[in-house]
Amino acid sequence: MSSHDRPLSPHLQVYRLALGTVLSGLHRIAGVALSASSLLLVVWLVAAARGPDTYAAATRFLSSVPVQLVLVAALAAFWYHLFAGVRHLAWDAGLGFEKAAARKSGLVIITLAFLASISTLALAWRFLVASP
Repeated sequence: MSSHDRPLSPHLQVYRLALGTVLSGLHRIAGVALSASSLLLVVWLVAAARGPDTYAAATRFLSSVPVQLVLVAALAAFWYHLFAGVRHLAWDAGLGFEKAAARKSGLVIITLAFLASISTLALAWRFLVASP
């Protein structure tokens, strides 16, 4: 077997990503997504400052389905990044480094982020969309 026939290492079919590795990557991605989606907040604030016509145009833009999907993703990123940040604070205090505790806290932050996202969307629907 020549050196050209061997698989490259680390080979994704051999190694499995650990939950902690995936969650760490998601924490970073969520932070970048929050930074990028904050531009939508800037659009809204600038439009409000420029007057009623600009605000109406921005409202139409921000109410479009693609932007609404981006906002839902930003909401999920917010909650995940918040709970993962609290987990990192606990780690900074020296808590939860054991393998079992780290895995359990990872599953807890995923669950909390999911529940908080769904709850926030339900409240937004109730107070913003379904109001008379």
